[in-house]
Amino acid sequence: MKLLLRGCLLVLAGGLALPVLTLFGSWLHWSPEVWQVLLAMAETVLPEYVGTSLLLCLLVSIGVISMGTVSAAAVTLFDFPMRKTLEWALLLPLAMPAYVVAYAYTDFLQFSGPLQGWMRAQWGLQGKLLPEVRSVWGAAGVFTLALYPYVYLLARTALADRANHLMEAARLLGAPLRARIWRVALPLARPAIAAGCALALMETLADFGVSSYFGIQTFTAGIYKAWIVMDNRIAAAQLATALLLLVSLVLTLELRAESKMRFSSGRTERHGKDSQPLQLRGPRAWLAWLACSLPVAFGFVIPVAIMLRALINADPTELPWERFFQWTQTSLGLGLLTAALAVATAYFLAAGARMRPGWSSQLALRTVGLGYAVPGVVIVVGLLLPLGWIQGVFPNWGAGQWLTATSLGLVWAYLVRFVSVALQSVQSGYTKISHSLDESARLLGASGLAIVREVHWPQLKKPIYAATLLVLVDVLKELPVTLVLRPFNTDTLAVMAYQLARDERLGEAALPSLALVLAGLLPVILLSRTLRSRPAVTHAK
Repeated sequence: MKLLLRGCLLVLAGGLALPVLTLFGSWLHWSPEVWQVLLAMAETVLPEYVGTSLLLCLLVSIGVISMGTVSAAAVTLFDFPMRKTLEWALLLPLAMPAYVVAYAYTDFLQFSGPLQGWMRAQWGLQGKLLPEVRSVWGAAGVFTLALYPYVYLLARTALADRANHLMEAARLLGAPLRARIWRVALPLARPAIAAGCALALMETLADFGVSSYFGIQTFTAGIYKAWIVMDNRIAAAQLATALLLLVSLVLTLELRAESKMRFSSGRTERHGKDSQPLQLRGPRAWLAWLACSLPVAFGFVIPVAIMLRALINADPTELPWERFFQWTQTSLGLGLLTAALAVATAYFLAAGARMRPGWSSQLALRTVGLGYAVPGVVIVVGLLLPLGWIQGVFPNWGAGQWLTATSLGLVWAYLVRFVSVALQSVQSGYTKISHSLDESARLLGASGLAIVREVHWPQLKKPIYAATLLVLVDVLKELPVTLVLRPFNTDTLAVMAYQLARDERLGEAALPSLALVLAGLLPVILLSRTLRSRPAVTHAK
């Protein structure tokens, strides 16, 4: 039984790790053609892909660190008007897919948009009055507004436990406010800030919707172009490998920063006046309020208002209501199916590691747990590449019919990417179940399966419900995987939002875009409730 369980764990982990293994395996098929492709890319597109991606990462790092750290320090260390409201409102941009933010601001800020039209009418000016939003700088701004909550969330968690006590101790020693912030509070949150920034960079490198819509040459856009437009599988595989190595570097930095995060799981017993946030008054209070309000306004309120305006101004007869319900039904069907399979897989892996700890279970957990860091476009290439090899060797098998343009291939790609999300939630639930319960059940004669069913399952219901919700929302928002692998004549909310916005039909694109925002609000509400009930946690990711 033990060998069977170990074999199942390894087979399951291998199936989910297949896209990554395939990409690295593509380098074993070395030939003059591969060398020519690499030389051609090095002379033409590769420098631009590398330069654009690195510049984008640099700008996003500066943006998310600045915005996330300032807002986290403000709501944690100080008290000012509306602090409690802004404390959870700062999480709202997590509900906005980055490509929806890009659609909204492009429509509002472009030459023919309402803002420049109003400026020309009011001031009598001609020509372009604002910089082009479809640029690397515009993309960096979009990513900053959509991804700063990663830094805010982790930095707030780091500061919530001990920062006020340490700052009070520094004040009693005569340190001014500026020194208390720069020398006490921010060094305490430095590992959390680094981890949050790394998460934002992984999302930036994995993005396809913003880079494709803005027409900037990043790795993800280049991989999609090499595979779909140029029909060059070798170039797509090599670019995907380079992107995977870059993401692995960022992931290593995130894991190293995460390993330095050691926070108490509960607050200290002092709850006196000295442990409370510092009360701000006058201009300082309004400055803190402004620093926390602007990210919420520009990252959530204004994009939603722009999309609502486009929806209201659209011709009602042109709005695709009937197709919208079909897109919603398709998206929910794929999302619920993937969520159920992902949660079942995560439960099996976590339970196997709990009941039969060893090298095989740990290897399976680590392999599957890194899936979220793999960009969707890399997963697509990793799944489709071996199909080409199989079709070339066994043309009569029809292997491609099973995975290309079918729900099977689409759900498999979703599982590779999102099982780690469910696994993290289930594992966090397992950390709260004492091993003494397992030992007591064994003494009473319960088998391993009975322990998992009768002891673990009742205590894991809430984490499993949360995991189902998180995976469902992630599947709804996933764009590159769905765009390439979806069955023919099958469209989802994310795909149609992208295609309609690309065709400059923002009024119609507002329907699926706003539906995605509403879906994204569900995990944000769940997260905000968790933060209010447990203000100091060991670690949140």
